[in-house]
Amino acid sequence: MQKKNIYPWVVVGLLWFVALLNYIDRQMLATMKQSMMIDIVELETAANFGRLMAIFLWIYAIMSPLSGIIADRLNRKWLIVGSLFIWSGVTLLMGYAHTFGQIYVLRAIMGVSEAFYIPAGLALIADYHQGKTRSIAVGIHMTGIYLGQAFGGFGATIAHNFSWQTTFHIFGIIGVLYSIVLILFLKEQKAYTITTKSRSIGTELRNMVKGAGALLSSLTFWVILFYFSAPSLPGWATKNWLPTLFSNVLHIDMQNAGPLATITIALSALVGVLVGGYLSDRWVQRNLRGRVYTGAIGLALTIPAILLLGFGGSFITIWGGAMCFGFGFGMFDVNNMPILCQFASPRHRATGYGLMNMAGISAGALITTTLGQSADSGHLSRDIAFLSIFVAIALVLQLVFLRPKTINKTED
Repeated sequence: MQKKNIYPWVVVGLLWFVALLNYIDRQMLATMKQSMMIDIVELETAANFGRLMAIFLWIYAIMSPLSGIIADRLNRKWLIVGSLFIWSGVTLLMGYAHTFGQIYVLRAIMGVSEAFYIPAGLALIADYHQGKTRSIAVGIHMTGIYLGQAFGGFGATIAHNFSWQTTFHIFGIIGVLYSIVLILFLKEQKAYTITTKSRSIGTELRNMVKGAGALLSSLTFWVILFYFSAPSLPGWATKNWLPTLFSNVLHIDMQNAGPLATITIALSALVGVLVGGYLSDRWVQRNLRGRVYTGAIGLALTIPAILLLGFGGSFITIWGGAMCFGFGFGMFDVNNMPILCQFASPRHRATGYGLMNMAGISAGALITTTLGQSADSGHLSRDIAFLSIFVAIALVLQLVFLRPKTINKTED
């Protein structure tokens, strides 16, 4: 019994480091532009850099629904191991790239491999943690994401002191080695059974489509999709363009702006996910909308934060806006899978989160490209502030339509 009680937290710990590497490997490119453009001249323009960041997001978005559907039908342990191994191998290879085209293709492959992690990882945690520990377990896992975002900011520092090639090599090798740890210690556990009789490819495809269709036939799930994707606009804007905003507005070098921007957002978000997870797990015991209300508080905090980021012209306003945004976004982000668990059965949760990822990251890809053009034209701050409108609409829809009937939905 003791082992049974401890192992769900072991799973969180094992996946925490995967989440850390997931975001380090994707985020550090955002801060290494100045080092890389010495060798790859196409990166000198913000538009080309935006294209490089956006291809990852578009591929990630396209693959997310498929990855979620597969995770609901197959062994999630091996999907996670394979995802980590491939994206870490891609990170290693990026250190050997010599042209923009090579970096572009590798970034696209990384989008495919990383897309298979989050739906499978969060669904696995949700199956190990029921009710009273679900949000805090997801929250602890997500601290790995935000620390990865913070550490990714040091990519510019490592690249400045060594080289951008060495930076990719180091983190690629670490990920490849850690995949062996997962093979040895991570175990699958589904909260439902999958019929193995007559499992032809055609049958599997029909079951996959049926699961996605069950979700998309619900108005509530469409509200969840918009509620998830609208804050992703400023969310991805801060991940990919906040270092540039800090550098431009505060007039500091990127090697200093990168760590300052990413650490500010990431550490405040880390606090936000822990506070939001703790509050949500307790509030939902007294009120079924407790998770919804916790997420709403987080979203509400991001609105003035976005305005400060967009219109602030001093260190205090920019830094304060980043702190407030990170904290609020963390409270919102930690409750997305737990809220989904109140509306979707266990056999559809990875699919649901995959569809949510597609919506959210498509929004992120669109805004990343758009803000690249804004940066070239000198309107980056103004256009970031404009994104607060979408967050306000999502907040209203969330409070009006998301009315769960249970803490943890089981079978349909």
